[in-house]
Amino acid sequence: MAAGYGELLRTPHAARLLIGTLLGRLPNATAALAVLLFARAEGGSYALAGGLSAVYGAANAVGQPLLGRAVDRLGQPRVMLPAAVASALGMVLFAVVGLEPLPVAYAAMLIAGLFTPPLEGGLRALWPSVLRREDQVHAAYALDAVAQEVMFAVGPLLVTLTVALWSEAAALLVINVIGVAGALSVVVSRPSRQWRSAPREAHWLGALRSPGLLVLLGSFFFIGLALGAIAVAAVAYADEHGGGAVSSALLSALGVGALAGGIVYGGRTWPGAPERRLRLLVAALALGYLPLMLVPGVVTMTVLAGVAGVFLAPALACAFVVVDRHAPSGTVTEAFSWLVTTFVVGNAAGTAVAGPAVQLGGVAPGFAVPAAGGVAALAVLLAAQRFLLDGPRPVVQPTAYRTPGEPGAENDRNHAAEPGFRARHQA
Repeated sequence: MAAGYGELLRTPHAARLLIGTLLGRLPNATAALAVLLFARAEGGSYALAGGLSAVYGAANAVGQPLLGRAVDRLGQPRVMLPAAVASALGMVLFAVVGLEPLPVAYAAMLIAGLFTPPLEGGLRALWPSVLRREDQVHAAYALDAVAQEVMFAVGPLLVTLTVALWSEAAALLVINVIGVAGALSVVVSRPSRQWRSAPREAHWLGALRSPGLLVLLGSFFFIGLALGAIAVAAVAYADEHGGGAVSSALLSALGVGALAGGIVYGGRTWPGAPERRLRLLVAALALGYLPLMLVPGVVTMTVLAGVAGVFLAPALACAFVVVDRHAPSGTVTEAFSWLVTTFVVGNAAGTAVAGPAVQLGGVAPGFAVPAAGGVAALAVLLAAQRFLLDGPRPVVQPTAYRTPGEPGAENDRNHAAEPGFRARHQA
């Protein structure tokens, strides 16, 4: 298993692209915490900090698919780097101006969220052109999902450390400087510079005209909802079982479970269609959420949280493969960006639903929300499975770099021999 990941990371450009993307995404991963700490340091209320974060999140949800579509049309460097700089400047404006005048603070959040570069979708579009074999692409998607867990664990620690050493404003500036540096590292790389999307049909719906992709987005909205609800329910559980350290333990266990599951999943090749495998993974994920409603003692609850996280990273990794298979020609970055947006919106919805559930019924109803979200995610896949199973467009397998005009780019439906990946390029 370790040898397989080692071979993947030794492939030219692979480690650089993965690390650069993770660094480039740090501002987005830490925005909620960094904005909250800065707003509180400036004398703002929690409600104001929440409003600023909400503006950032809403703008981010709008901007990701729009910028993803621009990347598919114009290439990565012409979109990613200017967007990263614009987003960072929005945060710099916020750090300099503070909360007064308030409209400027909200405008800064709007700019920072709207122009967050779609590095996540861009990396997944690059993998098939960088790696040599399809099994390596599968492993890269799993490693990508695992790296997200690491980033969301390390990012907040970096913010709090910067605040302790300097200030809340310095944390905003440092995180965004790192983000621009990460984006720059990606876009000046050879794979990013040479990547070109396949020809696309002019259509206002873009990637959303794929029925299979819509099914996947519907399912992962509910998975995002489940994760958002778990965060709220974990805090409510901690209030009754010893305080904030307990909620941290539960969420850490969830992350450790996801790490372990992602590493194991990406360490081997899985037979069969990924669409069918995704149903099984989501079913296992939903099943893992159900015991949380029992709200046992802290030790047992921590173990259950770890088990509940095991299938998260594998489900994400498998979803990346399914997105790649169902995205219409020339829309792969946009399609991946829609997955990010849907997941984030679902997460916010889960937070909004779990709060009243805890308020009205207590901790158990709070954990019933993620359980319901997992069941709903599976129900979407089962109810609309024909769109997933009938939808993938067959193409030839990707290889490493090709010169202009060389065969092997995205084929049309009637000429390719077997299913494969379509997120590739012509150099």
